Amino acid sequence: MEFKYAPAAFKADRDVVLAAMAQCDGRALQYADAALKADKDFILAAMARNGMALEYADAALKADKDVVLAAVAQVGGALRYADAALKADKDVVLAAVAQDGWALKYADAALQRDPDVRRAAGQRRIGRSLGSAFDYE
Repeated sequence: MEFKYAPAAFKADRDVVLAAMAQCDGRALQYADAALKADKDFILAAMARNGMALEYADAALKADKDVVLAAVAQVGGALRYADAALKADKDVVLAAVAQDGWALKYADAALQRDPDVRRAAGQRRIGRSLGSAFDYE
């Protein structure tokens, strides 16, 4: 059963939504009750499971540095869903590219040109490429 068809009581239950997120890569958050999507503690727990679920968080939380840092630490590409102000925050962008160098494409244009950020992103992309190339297991 898809979570979008779950009863409203399930969509408002913190534990049920987190369990549903574990089953479907975080997409269940899109069907969660609006109160949960706006609950910072809940969203922080959700980001620990799948940072890409930031897409479905309340807009105010997409502008919350703690929440976005938790998301990009888990999946650098979650930077895509952050508020524009945080895409221009060097700390946030560095955290994102440290997890995934390719996240640089979601950063503010000025930070895409920043030498420190470019260096960090390039090192992470090279490391991931070499890791994949030499991973025989």
